[in-house]
Amino acid sequence: MRTPHMTTTLTDTTPDARTDRGTDSPLSPHLRDLENEAIQILREVAGQFDKVALLFSGGKDSVVVHELARRAFAPAPVPFELLHVDTGHNFPEVLEFRDRLVERTGARLRVAKVQDWIDRGELSERPDGTRNPLQTVPLVETIAEQGYDAVLGGARRDEERARAKERIFSVRDSFGGWDPRRQRPELWNLYNGGHLPGENIRVFPISNFTEADIWEYIGARNIELPPIYFAHDREVFNRDGMWLTAGEWGGPRKGETPETRRVRFRTVGDMSCTGAVDSDADTVDAVIAEIAASTLTERGATRADDRLSESAMEDRKKEGYF
Repeated sequence: MRTPHMTTTLTDTTPDARTDRGTDSPLSPHLRDLENEAIQILREVAGQFDKVALLFSGGKDSVVVHELARRAFAPAPVPFELLHVDTGHNFPEVLEFRDRLVERTGARLRVAKVQDWIDRGELSERPDGTRNPLQTVPLVETIAEQGYDAVLGGARRDEERARAKERIFSVRDSFGGWDPRRQRPELWNLYNGGHLPGENIRVFPISNFTEADIWEYIGARNIELPPIYFAHDREVFNRDGMWLTAGEWGGPRKGETPETRRVRFRTVGDMSCTGAVDSDADTVDAVIAEIAASTLTERGATRADDRLSESAMEDRKKEGYF
């Protein structure tokens, strides 16, 4: 275990890390501060830990964390392995995007497939068909097997009440569990990565970004995303007020009629519990305008697994979920 050390606040961003996606736009002072904070956190992680994984779903937040990591260490490669916990019920467009990003950037990708745990009899399918809650065991066991002492995630404090409690450096016990009472103070820009054998630290570099900040940053840095984040025509059906897409996980039940609608996804997850929203926003600027007018958070509006109870996310985090 490495000893935490002092760092100074960044005054500018890292060397240029442009790709064939095009040139950057100037960042606002607010976005510049957020970028510098995240880059400092990522460099702290590289300095304090021995083996680090970046939890990567192909969603916008994990894509932004990966982009920030590229900028933090350019021109050297990102020193973190990408870890995807694959439910087997992912949107095909997201998996295609993930593989393109890995090929283009040369990132190292490790995939933990929920199906492997099901095949071994260590997990069982749920009656509702969703596998999102089943991700916890593969995640915790892969962290232990690979010996990761830190895992980076794209969670933000504005997403959900339990995530608002999370510090940037969050200690998890040897079972992957989270105890809110063990949160450490984080004064100024000092982050304590100390941990006991078997424990690991979950790190959230974009904690202080909002959904609007993420989209403004994506626009300014010209970051590519899976196409389902933008308005497109899709066959969906309504279940409990959410527009779901049929797939291997299942499809419409009696009384649920498929129809083609103009939609987009605000967040990416297991197809069985991730709903689309009606939208004509087919550009980054249009998405930003749509978010500004929305009165619902992205998870509250589109993630069925967060509606199970008032403490659904916090209960899963205590069990090891990200």
